[in-house]
Amino acid sequence: MRVLLTGHQGYLGTVMAPILAAAGHEVVGLDAGLFADCVLGEPPADPFGHRVDLRDVTAEHVAGVDAVIHLAALSNDPLGSLAPELTYDINHQASVRLARLARDAGVERFLYASTCSVYGAAGGDDLVAEEAPLRPVTPYAESKVRVEDDLHALADGDFTPVYMRNATAFGYSPRLRADIVLNNLVGHALLSGEVLVLSDGTPWRPLVHAADIARAFTAALTAPREAVHDRAFNIGSEINNVTVAEIAEQVAEAVSGSKVVITGETGADPRSYRVDFSRFRAAIPGFDCEWTVKRGALELADAYREFGLTREDFDRRFTRLAVLRAASEAGTVDDTLRWRR
Repeated sequence: MRVLLTGHQGYLGTVMAPILAAAGHEVVGLDAGLFADCVLGEPPADPFGHRVDLRDVTAEHVAGVDAVIHLAALSNDPLGSLAPELTYDINHQASVRLARLARDAGVERFLYASTCSVYGAAGGDDLVAEEAPLRPVTPYAESKVRVEDDLHALADGDFTPVYMRNATAFGYSPRLRADIVLNNLVGHALLSGEVLVLSDGTPWRPLVHAADIARAFTAALTAPREAVHDRAFNIGSEINNVTVAEIAEQVAEAVSGSKVVITGETGADPRSYRVDFSRFRAAIPGFDCEWTVKRGALELADAYREFGLTREDFDRRFTRLAVLRAASEAGTVDDTLRWRR
């Protein structure tokens, strides 16, 4: 297929592009480039791509495309809370507009990167499946729910949207993010000797490696239409349903000499949920995740050491909110997070 991959210069897109290419697809990227320089290690070999803000996509960008994999978004809860109006503008309105353009251009399959955080304050110890009530507690998660609803309204005999509800990502990417839980805890452990947990450690988190997300999207891209049409799928593995305290303990085991410090200063996080991932395995026989939290922690520690991660980089270059604040203060982006011309 000829696949338009939005967010190809992001944390997940940088991992996904070569996996799609290795599967024989022609990958065309589309990215605003806000985080293109957030590189740790060897600079990635990006596919051909369009440097364009998601809000400015035109019919030309989806012409001749067989499928769209839509990753691009303001990508975490702190960003969403800082500028909720931009989160809805970019993550919701621009995403639905892209889907309409794709449908009108004859694109047959639209894989949407949603999130397990749509379950929000699920509570309890039962595994949450796709039919569970959606209880988003942040603008980021709320924007994902809205897009899923609007894509459902666009689905028809020629246009197949698929809602990939990814667990919280982890693992090394050449375009690193240090503001997601496992990546962050491993960085703190290496740089300070402490696995620092600010919550009380009790919330449940479902985790999934970036490469397993990429493999899942690649599988969904060519799955039989009847298996995936207009369906939501949790992406991850039950073995990686862990509490934040358990994540911290596994990081301490992976980073020799580090110790777990749970301050509890932010209290109990209302975002707590354990997730059932069996629907995707049933739809895609033979698929399962390959990475455990412990293996991912070891991979990250090795990469951080090999590429010389510094405290400055950890706090600024690989934290999305810090990158955007720096760009705003430098005047390279405006108040709407568009590049200044």
